[in-house]
Amino acid sequence: MIEVTSGKKFTKSSKRQVVLETELSETLYSSMKKFVLRNPSWDQYKLINSALATFLVQNGCDDRSVNEIYINQLFS
Repeated sequence: MIEVTSGKKFTKSSKRQVVLETELSETLYSSMKKFVLRNPSWDQYKLINSALATFLVQNGCDDRSVNEIYINQLFS
């Protein structure tokens, strides 16, 4: 089941955010947890955003915002 709710996070840039809730396999969750624990500059949100942006760009998405997330994660 995937639940998507719209919400706003009020920051200087006031970018709109969406909350996504989904089920992961235990293997994916465990690997994600290990990665985040070994890489303190990453968290689960950055990891998911990076993975989704990479998938979308590699599969033909040409949305400028998605490309920006993809490019930024390449250099972080």
